[in-house]
Amino acid sequence: MAYKIDSSKCIGCHTCMGMCPAGAISTSADGKCVIDTAKCMSCGTCASVCPMGAIVPENK
Repeated sequence: MAYKIDSSKCIGCHTCMGMCPAGAISTSADGKCVIDTAKCMSCGTCASVCPMGAIVPENK
C-alpha cells in the first residue's frame, strides 16, 4: 500500500523527504511534497514523521 500526501494539509516542511529511505518524496512547483508511488516502499516512515498528518495510505 503506497502513501499519498494531502496537499491541503502539507506545509512544505520537507521533514518526510529527509526521512524517506526510498527517496520517493520530492518537492512540487508549489513547494509542497509529493510521493512517487513507483518508488514508495510503503514503510510508513513519512506518515509517522509528518507534523501535519498530511500523509495517509493511498486507499484512504
